[in-house]
Formats: sequence, structure tokens, C-alpha cells
Amino acid sequence: MSSVKTNSTLAKSTPLFRITTAALLTAIAVVGASTVVIPFDVAKCAPVQHMVNVCAGVLLGPVWGTVMAFAASLIRVLLGTGTIMAFPGSMVGALLAGLLFHLTKKTWAAALGEVVGTGILGAIAGSFLSRLVLGTEAGILLYIPSFLISSAAGAAIALILLPPVRRVIGRLSHDSSNA
Repeated sequence: MSSVKTNSTLAKSTPLFRITTAALLTAIAVVGASTVVIPFDVAKCAPVQHMVNVCAGVLLGPVWGTVMAFAASLIRVLLGTGTIMAFPGSMVGALLAGLLFHLTKKTWAAALGEVVGTGILGAIAGSFLSRLVLGTEAGILLYIPSFLISSAAGAAIALILLPPVRRVIGRLSHDSSNA
């Protein structure tokens, strides 16, 4: 259990760790969001950005997690692999994941933050953004199911991946402090 504390301390105290981790997670989100898309009934499930949001919330906290989500969304839009809808979902989800993890120190809370932040709040924000920027009248009920499916799948993947990732980071931190 000490590796979890070490890794949390490392994430908060080392700017190099935060910058490097944010860059790595941004790259994973950009590539993964374009390559891992699973058809699911009437929606498409693209879980990678959401998995990364939970990881960023846990490893980096709410501010750096939100910065990472913004960077990934911006790069995807500039590359033509994402739409403006990437911004509200990913940023709200990453922020809420980071805040809930910060308050509880529980990864399940970060996962819940991503699902509520992206699946509900991001979908609502996306509906308004769509109307404002794109001039489309897509209703909230159109966005919520697809945002919920993708964010829940990504959050579940993050819950599986985070324990070993945190152990490795804890070991690396321990090894570097003993060197």
C-alpha cells in the first residue's frame, strides 16, 4: 500500500513527472481515440480517451488531467480525427475524475467522476455547444447514451489498468530515491 502513497506524492511534487505523464497520456488518447472504436448498437464506443481521463485524474490530479484532456482534444481536432464535441466531454470528465480522486483517494471515485462528468455533464455541455457552434439541434438525449457508453467502458478499462501502473510508478519512485 505504500507504493500508492509514494506515487501520489510523486505525482504532486515532481513537475517532470506531471509533464511527462501528461504528454504520454495525451499521445495515448490521440492515437487510441482514432484507432479503437467499437460499434455498439446505435452509438460508437471509443473508450480510450475516457480511460486516459481516469488515469490522468488519478496520476496527475484535476488541473493537469484537464490540461491533458484539452491537449488531446485540440490535437485530435487539428488532425481531423476529432470534432469540437471532444472538448466538453473529455475536459469535464477529466476534471471530475481528478476532483473525486483528490477528495477520496479511491480509483473507483475517479472512474465515477469520468462517467458522470463525460457521460452526463459533458453530454449536456456538448448539446449546447452543438447548437451554438455547429447550429445543429441535436438533443441532449442523442448525446447522453453514446457519451455514457464510451465513458463507462473507458472507466472500466482504467480500473483494470491503474493498479499495476501505480505499482510500477511506486517502484520507480522508490528505486530512484535509493539510487
